[in-house]
Amino acid sequence: MLIVITMYLVIQAIRCHNAVKESRKTLTTYQAESVSLSYGNLTYVDKGVGEVILSVHGLFGGYDQAFDTCKDLSSDYRIIAPSRFGYVGSDILGSGTPGEQATAFVELLDRLKIEKVFLLGTSAGGSVSIRFALDYPHRTKGLILYCSGMHFSEKPHTYPEYAGPPAFLCNNFAMYVISPFFEPIMGMHPSTINSMLPIGDRKDGVILDASVTNPDMARNFENYHIESLQVPTLIFHAIDDKLVRYEDTLNALNRFPNCTFISFETGGHLMDGHAKEIETAVAKFIH
Repeated sequence: MLIVITMYLVIQAIRCHNAVKESRKTLTTYQAESVSLSYGNLTYVDKGVGEVILSVHGLFGGYDQAFDTCKDLSSDYRIIAPSRFGYVGSDILGSGTPGEQATAFVELLDRLKIEKVFLLGTSAGGSVSIRFALDYPHRTKGLILYCSGMHFSEKPHTYPEYAGPPAFLCNNFAMYVISPFFEPIMGMHPSTINSMLPIGDRKDGVILDASVTNPDMARNFENYHIESLQVPTLIFHAIDDKLVRYEDTLNALNRFPNCTFISFETGGHLMDGHAKEIETAVAKFIH
């Protein structure tokens, strides 16, 4: 058994090494740009023309994940896809709260001379997108949420202070070794690991999300007055999502004024198999 386990780990280490090399090559194909803001660097992808969608990625993301989320829309719209705080090429402002992340995005939009955007928040990026729409309604045309972390219908009595993977798992090899278990644990194909590498370039962001971003809507419940949103909202969620509870979204829907909700029976957290339906609904919403 020890020999078998050792051989497995050696093979996984070789495969992981090759996958990390490939992931670094892939990152260069996005032609990302970096800008020095008042607090530090922010790296982003800027592609397409037309109405602007600011894509706000989730856990283990970066400008690559942010762009890939809506790359099918890039032929019709201008996609601004930044790495959030602590992710590939982006620094952290202050405590890294969703409010501070939203402020950094405003500074980026000012640099790009973009007045208003549609926000597209995915998973852990949902709280940042909601915070942006609440704090900067004059810069927001609409709010789109993909299987997003959702606000509560009432203030929770308890909540996890750390909502994410433990720090010791936030490295290439550890995550690669457990990737075969992504399907039963998270409802994601093991190949999803390839979009998460290199994890070293994302670790600070993952830990920030787990300790600050994800608990923020519970920790600062009173500061998220969803009923005051001044822009229309489009929310997507899959019933079989294993990472963000579908029931939490249903419970929060009545807090969003002017809200359109589209659910899918299957697809999991990534809403696999529904790209065309999502693209059509987003186009209709923006139009």
